[in-house]
This record gives sequence, C-alpha cells and structure tokens, in this order.
Amino acid sequence: MLRDYEFWFVVGSQFLYGPEVLETVDARAREMAEELSKVLPYPLVYKVTAKTNKEISDVIKEANFRDECAGVITWCHTFSPSKMWVDGLRDLQKPWCHLATQYNQEIPNDEIDMDFMNLNQAAHGDREHGFIGARLRKPRKIIAGYWKDETLRKRLGDWMKSAVGAAVSKEMKVMRFGDNMREVAVTEGDKVEAQIKLGWQVNTWAVGDLV
Repeated sequence: MLRDYEFWFVVGSQFLYGPEVLETVDARAREMAEELSKVLPYPLVYKVTAKTNKEISDVIKEANFRDECAGVITWCHTFSPSKMWVDGLRDLQKPWCHLATQYNQEIPNDEIDMDFMNLNQAAHGDREHGFIGARLRKPRKIIAGYWKDETLRKRLGDWMKSAVGAAVSKEMKVMRFGDNMREVAVTEGDKVEAQIKLGWQVNTWAVGDLV
C-alpha cells in the first residue's frame, strides 16, 4: 500500500540562547519547512526545536512508530550539544538526513555582533552534529549547501524518494516458486538476511500451488 508519506524536520538548539533567539529559530524552521514542502516530492513537517535529551528522544520515538513518517531530517540552526542527541539517534529506526545549511545566504561581515552570532551558529552546530553521527557510526545522508539552492533541493528530493522506496519495500512479500533447497546453506540464509536488513519477506511456494 502506497500511503501518504511525509518527512519530519527536527531542529537542534539549546536554552543557553534565551527565549527570543529560540522563538526566532522556531519561526525560521517553520518557514523553511513550508517553503521546502512546496518544491520537494513529499511534505517536510517541522516538529520541534529540540533543546534537551528528552525532546530529542520523544520525537525520535514517535517517528519510529508513525507509519507515515518515512524519514527524519535534522538541522542545527544554533549550537546543539551533541551529547543530547545520543539516546535519540541511537534509537532512530528511520532513514536520517543531516541537513547542513544556514538560514542566511550571506554573512554580514561588517555588521556582525553577539546577537547575530547567537542566532546563527549553524556552522558550529552542524559540525557538532556531524561529529556525533560519525561517533555513533550511524548510517545517514549528509547534504550540505544553502537551503534555497536548486542543487540542494534536488539532492534532498532524491534522498526522500529513496527513503520512501525503502519504506514501501518493507511492506513487500516476495514469492519464490520451486525453491527446493538444492543449494541449501542452512536454507539459503540470504532470505533471512534480506528480512533482517531490508524488511523484505521472501517466502517459498511449491510449483503445485502455482499450478
């Protein structure tokens, strides 16, 4: 069954920046999800600006058990200490894309002050986020670039299609006829491996059943 799939957008930050910065991060994340949803093959649903271990773990647990969620896209608008992400990412069972981007295309070098720095720590946050993904040896797609660029949007859309393909394939049941264990290897362990790694059920049916 091909359901209406969507992808969840989880943004990282922390309480250190104060409520005004976090409100701006929240607004920008919503804007980005809405704008990207207009051009991507599947909706990007903004879920939370996560500031604690619990917020991250809660949204990951929900993603794991929501069939319509085909994958999780994370981005650290500001600096998000990566130790907070360990429990959530360790338990993540859906495809994961780390989007390394920044809200502004240009850096106003002549006007930078601490307020601007506090609000625009994506380079710092995404580096930290990249470290924890590598440290956990977690399979993931990393897409870097400016979020309004056509090239980045195409790469993100292609990844979405692959993730949906993986989700759909897990509902497949594959029938093999006349599979009579001639080259056994403990009855062809590849079938077991296919179900463990890919979620594909490969079952054997007699030729007589087909007739």
